[in-house]
Amino acid sequence: MPYRRLPNTDNARLRALKTALEKGRELPPFRLAFSQKTLQEISSFLPSFETGIQLNRQNYSRYVDYGKKYQQELKKARLYLSHFIQVMNMSIQRGELPESTREYFRLSPDEKTLPPLQSEDDVITWGERIIEGENQRIRKGLSPVTNPTMAMVRVWFEKFMEGYRFQKTMLQKQARSQTNLANLRSEADRIIVQVWNEVEDHFRDLPDEMKREKAGEYGVTYVYRKNEMEKQNHYENGQKKTG
Repeated sequence: MPYRRLPNTDNARLRALKTALEKGRELPPFRLAFSQKTLQEISSFLPSFETGIQLNRQNYSRYVDYGKKYQQELKKARLYLSHFIQVMNMSIQRGELPESTREYFRLSPDEKTLPPLQSEDDVITWGERIIEGENQRIRKGLSPVTNPTMAMVRVWFEKFMEGYRFQKTMLQKQARSQTNLANLRSEADRIIVQVWNEVEDHFRDLPDEMKREKAGEYGVTYVYRKNEMEKQNHYENGQKKTG
């Protein structure tokens, strides 16, 4: 005996709702297999469901597309911060700057390795420290680090920070649209179950095969279980051989 299978994708949900809506528009109320109240629910709900799906897809697409640009900005900011520290360390190694220069950037005077710059938080923390430290040095009249200059470091760090904030905003929008869509899916499922229950009840006195055929015209989907499908195929093949 085939069983009723509810839609489990947005496209399948839309198809089920639209099929029922089309039936409601084609047939007069006394011939329709589900109630006018349910038809009104479908008509009222469907536009908001379609909008929710479209908005979620748009937000996701924008998030992914901007993510590529943001990763380049993060890479550039990391590169400039890394080069700035490396140039400072080489200047110290050549004797052009004292080891105490590192303290302006909250590094130990004898720390010759680069600070961690793997994560976004690392880049933010050390970007702020490096910019603040170099500004202090310049205010004291000390020789600025060049190639890259602090101006270039700041430009790319600020681009990264702008992208970081925008990416967070996009992520929040995407999360909200996903939550909204999840709620809409639940409502879509409720309405579809309601339609299908009413349709099956309307055709309840018909033979099973005819009932499924009539219900199928309203979008009700039936599938065989695996073992039942094998039996059905075997039966149909047998019929062909004897035919």
